Amino acid sequence: MKKKNMEFVKPGGLDLKDKLVSIQRVTKVTKGGRAFGFSAIVIVGDENGIVGHGLGKAKEVSTAIAKAVENAKKSLVKIPLSSSTIPHEQKGKHGGARVYIQPASPGTGVIAGGAVRAVLESVGIQDVLSKSQGSSNPHNVVKATFDALFQLRDAYKVAQERGVDLEKIYNG
Repeated sequence: MKKKNMEFVKPGGLDLKDKLVSIQRVTKVTKGGRAFGFSAIVIVGDENGIVGHGLGKAKEVSTAIAKAVENAKKSLVKIPLSSSTIPHEQKGKHGGARVYIQPASPGTGVIAGGAVRAVLESVGIQDVLSKSQGSSNPHNVVKATFDALFQLRDAYKVAQERGVDLEKIYNG
């Protein structure tokens, strides 16, 4: 899932915090009965623009969470922020889940639910409005939120790509 403006980051030296989004008990029916296991989705971020997500599966909850954290550290990316919010509104989609995120004025807070809130808080966004539509499956909602975040571009990059001054971007 390589997007044009994705910038991968190495986890070394970062103060990462992890948030558990969802844990599910899964069942595999075998000839000898039912085998129970656990699946965990975790968001890892430094609350300063770097975030990643991971999935871990194991027979025990703690092992599943540990695997998910390790998986998330392998997919850390840098997200452009505009002070405490995002640079512009954006839509993201994955599977049946659709997520819309919009910048908000300072003091608004994170207006988001469940999986979207966990991702946005781990990135370090403090003022944002969001709407999640379609599927509420946490796997797809997390991936749709990441899709929206990957599409964000800051004004400096836009000016550089267009070959114009930063003033022209703001003044139109």
